[in-house]
Amino acid sequence: MSPRTSKPHEVVERALALSRADGCVVIADEHSTANLRWAGNALTTNGVTRGRTLTVVATVDGKEGTASGVVSRSAVTEDELEPLVRAAEAAARAAGPAEDAQPLVTGVPESPDFTDAPAETSSAVFADFAPALGESFARARAGGRELYGFANHELVSTYLGTSTGLRLRHDQPNGTLELNAKSPDRTRSAWAGRPTRDFKDVDPAALDAELAVRLGWAERRIELPAGRYETLLPPTAVADLLIYQTWSSSGRDAAEGRTVFSKPGGGTRVGEKLSQLPLSLRSDPDEPGLECAPFVVAHSSGGDQSVFDNGLPVRSTEWIGGGELRHLLTTRHSAGLTGLPVAPSAGNLILDGGSDRSLEEMVAATDHRGPCLLLTCLWYIREVDPATLLLTGLTRDGVYLVENGEVTGEVNNFRFNESPVDLLGRAVEAGRTEKTLPREWSDYFTRAAMPALRVPDFNMSSVSQGV
Repeated sequence: MSPRTSKPHEVVERALALSRADGCVVIADEHSTANLRWAGNALTTNGVTRGRTLTVVATVDGKEGTASGVVSRSAVTEDELEPLVRAAEAAARAAGPAEDAQPLVTGVPESPDFTDAPAETSSAVFADFAPALGESFARARAGGRELYGFANHELVSTYLGTSTGLRLRHDQPNGTLELNAKSPDRTRSAWAGRPTRDFKDVDPAALDAELAVRLGWAERRIELPAGRYETLLPPTAVADLLIYQTWSSSGRDAAEGRTVFSKPGGGTRVGEKLSQLPLSLRSDPDEPGLECAPFVVAHSSGGDQSVFDNGLPVRSTEWIGGGELRHLLTTRHSAGLTGLPVAPSAGNLILDGGSDRSLEEMVAATDHRGPCLLLTCLWYIREVDPATLLLTGLTRDGVYLVENGEVTGEVNNFRFNESPVDLLGRAVEAGRTEKTLPREWSDYFTRAAMPALRVPDFNMSSVSQGV
């Protein structure tokens, strides 16, 4: 058995057969990636990779409770498989009882394609995209701008088997396109990004045209001081903020009084109104174009995931509905501790319930009451205070001034200090929901659909010298 020729489902079955523990979970992740990179209107690199990671979770029952041990390794050969299983068992015996211990999941129907070969990507995924990118290089060169960026496509086939009989499989395609346009003197910069499952729905020419307009806006430069400004947050910025909010929505942490979702005096804020807009923040494994794993895949325990929940069905969950907090993240263990319903995390996030206005229409509807800022994206987002979920970060690649319904120039970049929970409460308009690429978290989370938000008093706490 070599890692390149052995079938993933056979590796899972053999590892389970080798197990001497009271319980066992085996996860085989088959990875394949293809990528393109370019700089200065020219392709620089391309490549294709393949790999496999095998994770074994052993559970051992004892007088004081059940312990778990987890070991993950890549490129496991036939000779290395049994040592891997034994290492997980040894880790379990050396550990104390696991706080999150639960019976391993049962009763989930087998995936009909569990024994099929893994899905794979290749450079062929760029068959239509690459020529269109080349044409964009020529247009950009003629227009006096330089294009930089990368395109990445990944396919992960996950095979999950357990000693309780689960045999589950999920194929996850994931593609990202990031395009950056710069003026030849590098004083002006604009960014656009798109998520995609197969690169058939991304148009580099359309993105280049969008960036050309933004570089044109930046020919007029206006300096503004720090302060609170009416601000239009595009979908990518909204996604970055709400993804972090979701990651911070632990039901257990909230019940223990440690987060923005903790209720003063005890309990959680579930049932409380967070926004006057009728917004719905939800996750759904079957969301068209944003499909993700319909069952829990946990390679380790911690926070709000548990290896004991592997294989647990993930269903559509409304985290916020009609502006009201409906659910917080829980495992089976933390749900039992808090009295909240079981609500495992999912691999996508959708905010809807706004109007049908595009971002361009929201710009046009901006009146003359004062300066309004149009952002491109956020980056370097970090947490300042978990009790309020105060975040700080920077604007990047273009902050534009909107006056009387038109963009009239580019202003300097800022550092911001804001809580996404507070922003939802202060937002006065939400636009059309669309698939978007969260720039800050694109290495970890790409399946998002968000509207633009209008916030009357976004806190730009200081001026940044970044481009």
